[in-house]
Amino acid sequence: MSAKSENIAVAGSVMGGSFYFLFAFVPLTIAYSATLIDPGLVSGLLDKDSQMILPQLILDHMPVFAQIMFFGALLSAIMSTASGTLLAPSVTLSENIIKPWLPHHNDKTLLLTMRVVGVCFAFIVTLFSLYSNATIYEMVENAYKVTLVVAFVPLVAGLYWTRADRRGAYLSIALGLMVWLPMEVWLPEGTALLPPQFAGFLASLTGMIVGSLAPRHFGGRQARRRHGDPSFD
Repeated sequence: MSAKSENIAVAGSVMGGSFYFLFAFVPLTIAYSATLIDPGLVSGLLDKDSQMILPQLILDHMPVFAQIMFFGALLSAIMSTASGTLLAPSVTLSENIIKPWLPHHNDKTLLLTMRVVGVCFAFIVTLFSLYSNATIYEMVENAYKVTLVVAFVPLVAGLYWTRADRRGAYLSIALGLMVWLPMEVWLPEGTALLPPQFAGFLASLTGMIVGSLAPRHFGGRQARRRHGDPSFD
């Protein structure tokens, strides 16, 4: 996305997302093949820890060189994902939230702020992972629920909808959280008509539309009223 023009940045993001989607089929295909190669292994691990099916398949049925390549790639993917996941919110929080509140915030101070925020995020995430009983899959799933409810609608609306504004984004985030969090606690997935994250997404979408359109309409009516235009009725 760091490109010389807006069009190249957009094309790079779309291509990256497309490759992401295609790459996801590789481990899925390999894991599915485990049911054909070693059905007993799969049936035994499904009840204990399904995340171990693919690593155990590699250990039991692949030569040492393939094992080294697999686990090396796995560790590389984990470290790459962890670093990106820590850097992205650190930069976003420092640049968009902390920086406007701090006067005379030069580049050196901003860099220090990003480093401090990154260390704080790392500390919080480490504590959460140590005291959580969720699997890696469940943690990733929960993380993307937050993205779906809070960030997806304001981001897409900001990119593609010309009438989207700041108030719509604020209302979108607030309504999404207000619907999603209570449902996540008291009406978890499987007990309600809609999954909590999807209900939060719909609330976020509603907030974006209402927040972006209503203030403009109200402001237009007030302006016409002040200028004595009878058409506001």
